[in-house]
Amino acid sequence: MSATTTPRRRAPLDPFTAISFVGVFIFVLACLFPLWMIISGSLTDESRLSQTGYSLIPSPFSLEAYKTILAGPTVVNAYIASGFITVVGTALSLACTAGIAWVIARRLPMISRPVAVFAYVPMLFTGGLVPLYLLVTQYLHLQNSWFAVILPLLVAPFLVFIAVGSFRQLPESIMESARIDGAGELRIFFQIALPLSKPILAVIGLFYAVSFWNEWFTALLFISDIDKFPLPLLLQNLVANVSASTMLPTSGHAVPVYQLRLALTVVTIGPILLAYPFAQRYFVKGITLGATKG
Repeated sequence: MSATTTPRRRAPLDPFTAISFVGVFIFVLACLFPLWMIISGSLTDESRLSQTGYSLIPSPFSLEAYKTILAGPTVVNAYIASGFITVVGTALSLACTAGIAWVIARRLPMISRPVAVFAYVPMLFTGGLVPLYLLVTQYLHLQNSWFAVILPLLVAPFLVFIAVGSFRQLPESIMESARIDGAGELRIFFQIALPLSKPILAVIGLFYAVSFWNEWFTALLFISDIDKFPLPLLLQNLVANVSASTMLPTSGHAVPVYQLRLALTVVTIGPILLAYPFAQRYFVKGITLGATKG
C-alpha cells in the first residue's frame, strides 16, 4: 500500500522577509550599477565618451582602449608586477602573521607577552613617512624593487590578533594528545593548528591579497622605473596626469585617454573579483572564528 503525499504549501512571505529582499535588491543594484557604467564606458568610443559622458549602452561600440592595453609590454609588465607583489606578499604575510599569532596564542612564558606588545604598538603608533623612506632607501637599498612595496605592509597587527583569537579556540585536548605522542611545538603548529585554521587563514589571505593588489602609494614612493610599475600605480598616473598616456604604445593614433582609464580600471579589478568566489565559502566561518574572544 503506497502512501499518498500531499503537496507542501509554501508559507506566506512575512513583511520582514519581503523588506529584506527589497533592501538586498537595492543594495545589489547600488553595487552593480557603477561597475556596469565603468565597463560600458570602457567600451564606448572616445569621442562620444568625451562629449556625453557615461551611458548604460556602449554606443558607438569600441575596443580601442583594450587594443591599446594589449598592444605593448607596459600593461603586461604592470600585471606581472602586481601579480608578483600580490602572490609573494600574501604568502610572506600569511607566514609571518600565523607565526606571530601562534606564539602569542600559546601564552608561552618570557616570549608571548613581549611579542604581543611588539605586535600591538604599531596599531597605535607609526614611525612616520620619513623614517620609512630612509629605512627602505638608505639602509635596505630597495629602491625600484618590488620588495619595497611588500616589506612595509608585511604584517597587519589587526589581522595578527584576529588569528590569535582563532588559534585560542582550537581544542587544547588535541594539543595535549599530540604532546603525549611526542609531537613538538613546530609539528603541532604545522600539522594540527594550520590545517584546523584554514577558514581564518583564507580570510586573512584574502585581506592581504586585496591590500597588495590595490597598493599604489608605497609603489609611488619607492618605484620610479616604469617597467616595474604595478597596475594601480599605472592607473593612478593615468588618472592624475593625461600626459602619462604617452608611456603606452600606440599605432600612430591618439590614445583614448578617458576610455583607457575605464578599461584599466576593469582589468585592474578583474582578478580580485574572480578571487572572491574561491574564498567566499570560508568567509563567514573565518570571520566568526576570528571575532570570538579567546
